[in-house]
Amino acid sequence: MTGYLTPDEVLSLRDTALETGLADPTVRPLLFDGIMPLYRGTLPLLAAPGRQVHSDLNHMSQVERLVDGSVPLEIWLRNAVAQTTEAAALALLQGALDHVARSAGGEPEIVAPPAGAEVKEEIVHRDDTVPFGFLRGGDLAGMAVARLKVFPYQDGEPARPNGYPHAGTGWLITPTLLVTNHHVVNARSGTGGARPLAADGDLHLQARHALARFDFESDDEETEEATVGELVAADGELDYAILRLTAERTHPALRLASRPLTVTDGEVVPVNIIQHPGGQPKRVALRNNLVYAADEHDVRYFTDTRGGSSGSPVLDDDWKVVALHRGTRRVEDVMFQGRTTAFVNVGTRMSVVMSHLAAHTPDIHAEIERAQQD
Repeated sequence: MTGYLTPDEVLSLRDTALETGLADPTVRPLLFDGIMPLYRGTLPLLAAPGRQVHSDLNHMSQVERLVDGSVPLEIWLRNAVAQTTEAAALALLQGALDHVARSAGGEPEIVAPPAGAEVKEEIVHRDDTVPFGFLRGGDLAGMAVARLKVFPYQDGEPARPNGYPHAGTGWLITPTLLVTNHHVVNARSGTGGARPLAADGDLHLQARHALARFDFESDDEETEEATVGELVAADGELDYAILRLTAERTHPALRLASRPLTVTDGEVVPVNIIQHPGGQPKRVALRNNLVYAADEHDVRYFTDTRGGSSGSPVLDDDWKVVALHRGTRRVEDVMFQGRTTAFVNVGTRMSVVMSHLAAHTPDIHAEIERAQQD
């Protein structure tokens, strides 16, 4: 083997690493994450960052694969791609990664195929594949999500004649606390954007008579409906409500993301929503699931939802909750999949909800924090 990269290609990658900060000694452990420690220990350590990354690339280029079957240069390049956002540098690193991956797999390299020619595999724009464990994580996360039925009350009595239950989605944040939207518990319909508010007493009655159906994945199978003991926290402006169930659940609670979700120009960030649209069996949005924008208060995304999805968790690819889905927002001049869209979905950042809880119901905030640390 003569090496995965030519000397000129190594120099080009070194220069890119220097320009983008990848040669910083503090970044080196991130680039070697996943490479066998025994092999890492054989690489020379040099004082100058440029010489260090040049030496690392030269040595790894000459190693076909390690005893565990891994290709260290491929892992290094994959980590470098994950740490890079600048478009030109990302294109160069991704091109090198594709070349090394194909070479390591023994696939034929077709540099510039004629129009209509077929190649074995190719990444289209970006690598959208995820580890297979992603599916297992989603299955586990889905266990925390329940369909909610909230029965409207008026002046302390069940509403008549149109006291039909309102459907929504909720999810466990602790074994006994369920998160949903304030407007789900409010259980009022309105026209022209106006939504009447239930009186405080009726709101609490509606919460206490709400039913949370876990494991509702098919109409063909009956599953239990958990009962609610009380409404412990809520805010109409942030559109969140936290219900305490009458009994602790054995389903694992969802974890909150430790860092706020951010979106930079040119970056594509996916989110996933587990939901009960229209009060129907559980569904998950995994595909049309890209974030449009995010600010200090909201996350806006293209993920498909419907009425009844309100209160769903908005999850990152680690199945950590980044926002509480609450509805849609009209937009102008926004393109998605080559067409103009008039709406994007919107959720309240969970970091904002947690800050509000800390300020207004510190006991509930502390209870959630303790559960999240277990």
